[in-house]
Parts: sequence; structure tokens; C-alpha cells
Amino acid sequence: MTLELKGVTKSVGAETHIHPTDLTLEKGTMNVLLGPTLSGKTSLMRLMAGLDVPNAGRVIWNGQDVTGMRVQDRKVAMVYQQFINYPSMTVYDNIASPMRLMGLDRAAIDARVRETAELMKLTPMLNRTPLELSGGQQQRCALARALVKGAGLVLLDEPLANLDYKLREELRVEIPRIFEASGAIFVYATTEPEEALLLGGNTATLWEGRVTQFGPTPHVYRRPVDATTARVFSDPPMNFLPIAKTGARLMFGDGQSAPATGKLAELADGRYTAGFRPNHLEIIQHTADAMEFTARLVVTELTGSETFVHLDHHGERWVGLVHGVHDLAIGEDLRVHLDPAHVYIFGEDGRLVAPAAYALAA
Repeated sequence: MTLELKGVTKSVGAETHIHPTDLTLEKGTMNVLLGPTLSGKTSLMRLMAGLDVPNAGRVIWNGQDVTGMRVQDRKVAMVYQQFINYPSMTVYDNIASPMRLMGLDRAAIDARVRETAELMKLTPMLNRTPLELSGGQQQRCALARALVKGAGLVLLDEPLANLDYKLREELRVEIPRIFEASGAIFVYATTEPEEALLLGGNTATLWEGRVTQFGPTPHVYRRPVDATTARVFSDPPMNFLPIAKTGARLMFGDGQSAPATGKLAELADGRYTAGFRPNHLEIIQHTADAMEFTARLVVTELTGSETFVHLDHHGERWVGLVHGVHDLAIGEDLRVHLDPAHVYIFGEDGRLVAPAAYALAA
């Protein structure tokens, strides 16, 4: 069981929503679509589902060309951010409703409802109405209704975005378990890199209607193919700094330099861009060979156990995520430190030239 997108595009008037895209999703896989708002996640899912027809390209399901086939004729289930349940029906009847429309007999419906309710931990709530459930239970009810259809493709469009933190954490743990038990192809859209990492499986990063990279989630995170992918798969986005390779050293701003060791020693002399994630920028030096930069503090945000520091480094906007709560003065010059092992190197065209040493060791 596979879903293949072959050169699919989608435009509305003069606006391109999806640029030519090739993607193959295999049976029993969790596939995350990761990108900011308006990057094309929902547009791509609608093409997969058959809710929209591509302007060009083909959608292949199990070797059959289903481009243009009505969504009603496909084995597809979709759950949206604004999950929908029938408020006047019990949980049992909500879950049973798709199978009744399919004309299944009462015994088959009852068996499937109870099996799915057990999977979704809804058995004690079957006689309640959705309004008697918590937000997380209501979302599980919507997911159960999607799963009982026996769909080979289950599309989840930011299904946890409207839930509070505790409920999101609960369902993030449960969704991979549900996916493994169903054996379907799952596609899960999110704006949050942390959610992609928690769900695992494969991740496709999207930017302005283009899939920039697709592969096993840890690999995409550790070895982004370009600066755009690195920016998407980092929250806050990855920081960047122009550098130059001169002989055996990498020359950074503020007169800083670091030895070009390992793969970096093989780089040709020239100009590059260094990239580093916010959690690798520190205000306390933890390694002897850490580089030091001076940047102006623009904003601080406290999360309780950590502090986001927003910095201006000669016109480059950086964000650091540092441990602890720090009393810092806005507008002051702040010394920050960066371990060279956490630096990615990108060419002038934005393509990855060398991953960070820590990523190679992972």
C-alpha cells in the first residue's frame, strides 16, 4: 500500500500553492508535514485526499491513478484542527456513524466501535455525548470516527493545535501507538519542530509550497540539506552568520576564528554561512574552545525554567535559548558563546556543505 505524488502542482489564479512535488509514502508509516503557516501543508493534504485536483501531475494509490477521483470513492479519513463531533449523538453513535453510511450490519459495527473505543481509551465514555467529554477525549472521538472507516490513508491537519499543553502531550504519546495498531499511512501536519521529533517516523519540511526535504525525522533534523530546511526544522528558527574559510581556519564576525578540522578542513577557501540552533547559543562559556561574540540584547522571554534572548549582532537577528532565569538589561551588550561543534556550514547558494560535528556523532 503506497501513496505516490508525481509532479503534482496546485495553483489558484496566479498564486502557486504547491510547486511540482514528488513524494512516496509507504504502508504503516507516520509522515509529518512540517512547515510554518501558509507553507502548503493543508494544500498538499487536500491533494492527497482528493478534495482538490492538481493542476498538473498524478496521484497514485496502490499503483492506480486516482487523480481526479472523488474523495468519497477513496479510502481516506481526515481530521482537522477544528475537530467535529455530532453533539446530539453519544460517543458510540459518533464512532458508528461512518459505518452506518457504508451499510455495514449491526454486529460488525458494534464490534468495530468497541475495538476502536478500546484502542482510543474511550470505552467508559461510549454512552456520553461529546459535550460531556474533555477536549482530549473529544479529539480522540473524532480520531476514532476516522479510524473505523478502515481508511488506508489517515490525514491529521494540526489536530492538537487547539488543545491545552497537557492534552497535547497526552495525545502526542498516544497517536504513534494508534498509528502502529492501525497499519494505515498516517500524514500529520504541524508547525512545531518539537512535535515532529516526538512523533518520529518521516518528516517532509515545507517552505512556500515546496517540499525542501523528506526522510527519517532524526536525519532531516540533524542533516538538513539546505538553510531553508534548517530554518524550518528549528524553533525558534536557526541563527545564521556569514563566515570565510581562509587556510586552516574559519573566520567569523567580531574577529573570531576556529580551526577548520575534520570535514571542514576540506572546504575550499571562500565565503560561507554558518548556522546554529538557538539552544546552542550560551551566555556562559561551557567549553574551552567556544567562540565569544558580543551582541545587543533586544528582548528577553522567560518560560519558567529557560530564557529566550533576542539579540542584534551587527544587523543579524539571533535568538538564544539558555537554561535558567536571568536578570538581563534590555539594550545592554551581551557576551554569548558558541561551541564550534554545533555549527553547520552552508554554501552561498544555501545548500549544506558540512553538518555540525555533533550531528555526525549522533
